[in-house]
Amino acid sequence: MMNVIRPEKIDSIDEDENLAAVTEVEAGLRDFVRNDVAYLRRPAPGLLGSTEPALEPSTEATVNNVNSLIQRVAGTSLSEIENLISELEGLRDLLHAEGQRVQREISGYAQLSQQAMKSTRMIADNVSQWKRAADGLRNS
Repeated sequence: MMNVIRPEKIDSIDEDENLAAVTEVEAGLRDFVRNDVAYLRRPAPGLLGSTEPALEPSTEATVNNVNSLIQRVAGTSLSEIENLISELEGLRDLLHAEGQRVQREISGYAQLSQQAMKSTRMIADNVSQWKRAADGLRNS
């Protein structure tokens, strides 16, 4: 008895792997942001009563690092999506062209079949005429 893997299982495995990868990237981003920006949440040492946290000079660099990381992750995903879209558009054009080619082939086969039927009828008619003529000669 053979075991057959159904396509639904393969699709769900691919989806699970993709979901796991996305979850892993999101967790990495969260950890990165927490570690690099955690000091921004703590109040400044001299301003315990202040409601706004004090900003250090490296805050701008940290924000730029986070933005850069997000752009790299999002940029890769966007470029992959754009590549996929262009591949799908190419496949759509290929399928459209192949559909037209198959329609032309079917039309050609239909015309060929009609011509073959006409030729067969003409041959059958001629053979029956020759047979009648031969029978007429034998009888006379």
